[in-house]
Amino acid sequence: MSLIGYRVLPRPESAVSSTVLAGFATVGSAQISDCMNRLYGVTGLRPLHAQARRIVGRALTVKARPGDNLMIHKAISLAEAGEVIVVDGGGDTNNALVGELMMMDARMRGVVGFVIDGAVRDADVFAQEDFGCFARGVTHRGPYKEGPGEINVPVSVGGQVVFPGDVVVGDADGVVVIPAGHAEAVLALALKKEADEAAIKEKLNAGTYTKPWVDRIIAQKSGDA
Repeated sequence: MSLIGYRVLPRPESAVSSTVLAGFATVGSAQISDCMNRLYGVTGLRPLHAQARRIVGRALTVKARPGDNLMIHKAISLAEAGEVIVVDGGGDTNNALVGELMMMDARMRGVVGFVIDGAVRDADVFAQEDFGCFARGVTHRGPYKEGPGEINVPVSVGGQVVFPGDVVVGDADGVVVIPAGHAEAVLALALKKEADEAAIKEKLNAGTYTKPWVDRIIAQKSGDA
């Protein structure tokens, strides 16, 4: 058994079907967050790629020592097509954990994006390439490559616990992570919410939209109900 701090655990059997995963391809992170009662979602990370780029995939998790990317390199070598590499770098932005070369390596293996609770470099390249990258910051300072670190363990990224195999969705608004066991139910709720919002847009365009709930809440809060 590997010593804690250098473990590379096996990839868990997927609890999310390819059909469900594909269903998230057009659903906004905001709508997904709403359907999880606004309680789950990664905070503090920003997209460094072209704003039109979306990422959807299963999480390949990495817990890295701040400023060290040894196990991120290992994770890229193990990655399967369609995965998102999610890195708990402790939120440290003093040293970049990934850059252009690692992005090229990951993309060639079919990885759809990085979610890095830490810093990256070569930001100008990420801004031009068709590869999703969300990170806490940018720095020119490179990483160390000594470890420790672990792969396919639960990690904490931007305030959310992410398990390997969870569904990761990222767009211009940010990143949400859906627990694998709840993915199908959350997708159904999010699709319904998008349909409801489409109906509201039609009423707004027609000038027929009303919000009676506003006065109802004010009346309840003010004691006039």
